[in-house]
Amino acid sequence: MTTSSPAGPPPVPTEPIRPVAQVPDKPGVDGLEDRWAQSWAAQNTYAFDRSATREQVFSIDTPPPTVSGSLHIGHCFSYTHTDLVARYQRMRGREVFYPMGWDDNGLPTERRVQNYYGVRCDPTLPYEEDFTPPGDGSKTIKPADQVPVSRRKFVELCLELTAQDEQAYAHLWRHLGLSVDWSYQYQTIDARAQKVAQTAFLRNLARGEAYQAQAPGLWDTTFQTAVAQAELEARDYPGHMHKVAFHSDNPAGGEQVVIETTRPELLVSCVALIAHPDDERYAPLFGTTVRTPLFGVEVPVLAHPGAEMDKGTGIAMCCTFGDLTDVGWWRDLQLPTRSVIGRNGRLQGETPAWVSGAGAALYESTLAGRTTFSARAATVEALRDSGDLLAEPEAVQRMANFFEKGDRPLEIVTSRQWYIRNGGRDEPLRSELTARGKELQFHPDFMRVRYQNWVDGLSGDWLISRQRFFGVPFPVWYPVHTDGEADFTAPILPDEAALPVDPSAQPAPGYTEDQRGLPGGFVGDPDIMDTWATSSLTPQITGGWLDDEDLFARVYPMDVRPQGQDIIRTWLFSTLLRSHLEHDRLPWKHTAISGWIVDPDRKKMSKSKGNVVTPMGLLEQHGADAVRYWAASARLGADAAFDPQRPTQMKIGRRLAIKMLNASKFALSFAGDEPVRLDPASVTEPLDRSVLANLARVVEQATAAMEAYDHTRALEVTESFFWTFCDDYLELVKERAYGGGDAPAAAVASARATLYLGLDVLLRLFAPVLPFATEEVWSWWREGSVHRAAWPSAEPLRAAGGDADLDLLDASGAALSALRKVKSTAKVSQRTPFGDVELTAPDPALLEQVRGDLRATGVVGGELTFAVGDEVAVRGDLQIEDTPTR
Repeated sequence: MTTSSPAGPPPVPTEPIRPVAQVPDKPGVDGLEDRWAQSWAAQNTYAFDRSATREQVFSIDTPPPTVSGSLHIGHCFSYTHTDLVARYQRMRGREVFYPMGWDDNGLPTERRVQNYYGVRCDPTLPYEEDFTPPGDGSKTIKPADQVPVSRRKFVELCLELTAQDEQAYAHLWRHLGLSVDWSYQYQTIDARAQKVAQTAFLRNLARGEAYQAQAPGLWDTTFQTAVAQAELEARDYPGHMHKVAFHSDNPAGGEQVVIETTRPELLVSCVALIAHPDDERYAPLFGTTVRTPLFGVEVPVLAHPGAEMDKGTGIAMCCTFGDLTDVGWWRDLQLPTRSVIGRNGRLQGETPAWVSGAGAALYESTLAGRTTFSARAATVEALRDSGDLLAEPEAVQRMANFFEKGDRPLEIVTSRQWYIRNGGRDEPLRSELTARGKELQFHPDFMRVRYQNWVDGLSGDWLISRQRFFGVPFPVWYPVHTDGEADFTAPILPDEAALPVDPSAQPAPGYTEDQRGLPGGFVGDPDIMDTWATSSLTPQITGGWLDDEDLFARVYPMDVRPQGQDIIRTWLFSTLLRSHLEHDRLPWKHTAISGWIVDPDRKKMSKSKGNVVTPMGLLEQHGADAVRYWAASARLGADAAFDPQRPTQMKIGRRLAIKMLNASKFALSFAGDEPVRLDPASVTEPLDRSVLANLARVVEQATAAMEAYDHTRALEVTESFFWTFCDDYLELVKERAYGGGDAPAAAVASARATLYLGLDVLLRLFAPVLPFATEEVWSWWREGSVHRAAWPSAEPLRAAGGDADLDLLDASGAALSALRKVKSTAKVSQRTPFGDVELTAPDPALLEQVRGDLRATGVVGGELTFAVGDEVAVRGDLQIEDTPTR
């Protein structure tokens, strides 16, 4: 990353800055969040200037949090990382486009509304204008007690609750100090988002990138919706292995062919037995047929390289459909479709056409309409009776696919769905998406492999339709034939100018509402788009594509997409895909991938696991700067463990913020009522010049780190210098800065100038991490906001430091520490004077340059001499009876 201020770094000002304002007697961090959040809002501190050119703009594709209840501490972690980038780039002179969005459509919102209001959607019901829901969020209402409402009323309740949640989210974000321009908010369900999503879909359809197909797909029987490959979660699931005999008339293959299966209830839908082409055990059977047990259906024995010779008996039944392997075999070998499981998770009520005789009677009497669980038990009992169950079922743990939000294994159901081509079945497109991934700058770079592994592992196109209610509707209607059947091969599409549309509430073009569902009329597509099908267009939604082309030209493609590592396969990939298809370019130049927050047991924190920590209590207890410090202490891509009982990093962050206030109060205490002057020319003393030379190196290192999206490194070098500045330098120059002793006026001025210059730079270096404490101190002596000040430059500091020895600061600190240690060991005040003192050090000539500061700070009343030694050590006596009382 090589972004920089378009105008270059400004020089350190030497003109007087306004007089120091009233500094609190006891400055503290409590209450800073509310005060400065209100001030920033009133002053439009973070407003985006849309008159800036594209070269001056830094645009962020902000992740829209899912609005489904409450944020957790992991959100504060990752969104702070984004804010660090935004604040840094703003101080570099860029106009930062930093919007905030809300991902409020889809299943999580529906579930929350159901539980909160105690309702469920029934699209067959009429609209209820004066409906009062039975729940108010005070308690969860069981599904059996939920009241059915119309789709329109259900959507209204979704919008009502998400609006409340968005306000709560926004309040927390402001309290955390996110430097968002709140005039640029968006939703993934509002009219603008719907117009963008529907337009993009229609253009995908026109170019042949979107299509509709009746095909096998993963189906969640609980939520009654299709599930995409990216939403899968493999979990262990208890089951039983069954050893079952198929029957053969081929003497070379034997009378029985034994398979092992965990899903015997799918015997009725078996279409083939599959073995590996190199498996000599089954070579005589390839090209022949066998009969299924119980049903007597002839099925072929076929070879496929996907069969595993060392798994079970080495031969497996292919059913339509038991798992994704079945789908692959079915497609590759062009097998027939014999589906029996419906969307409700039950076997179909009618006896399948391919089953006859005793098999048909068995199906009708024991399997029709049953759940897969009860059908499995009935099938096993029938196999036991027929003698085709060769051993008692053996308990096993098997891996099953779940919807990431579901509790039951997914079924594979044949249904009509919408898809977008994603390279899963198109090698040229897959290659193009691989090339796009190589163009994109990943931070950290090792996250790139997750993108590539996902692209390489795609096995089918992106299923984008969902059988839900709260989401972006597909802008499609279908004509109804005279026989009352809808013609899905002839979709009716709207003009782009008419978007957004809702086919469930608006008639198709050229029709009237009273023709809905009637022969010769129309029906609307009942499905909505997958939430990722809308969220994949966040750069277009926030950037004003279609309705604000001027803004779009200034912010797109965006500079960075910050996001979590777990949604590289969903949000990152799908956004890149949509931009590639629509604009033939990357949607952003960089992507910054945050790690996870894990609990003390190293488990990822998530609402579904029930181990999340809500952040507001932590923000109120420790302060927003402390929480931000904790987040900034973790690098991108690295998981961070968090124990709410031991928030060590937050305590350190709070101590740092408090130290910032107190050290700043001390540094500014020498100004009196006079305007502060940042005057590098006044810095003449060797120690002061060493401080500024060291600070110049810190600025260089912190800047390089921030440019590389390594905020943790930037914080490390800045914080390390700050503690040296406070613990060593402030103590060393305290007496000189006060004007005490024999210090000449020029030396006093040098100390004070160094304090002011150091404070000015440190405030700006810390500003992205500690926005509240730094803004508070800035207001004591500077105009405007530190967050609109320029990021510090090393050049003026290096010029002020001249040829100063960088080691002088550390050597002086070590000498001071040695003097202090003598007094601490003797358990006397640090104001206790020494008599004659000899300081040994590897390079005593360095210490000779700070003789005056060491004498004053160490309270050396006699001679101070220096000698060569392997380490810094003190030889001298304390004059305890002469301890001053000051």
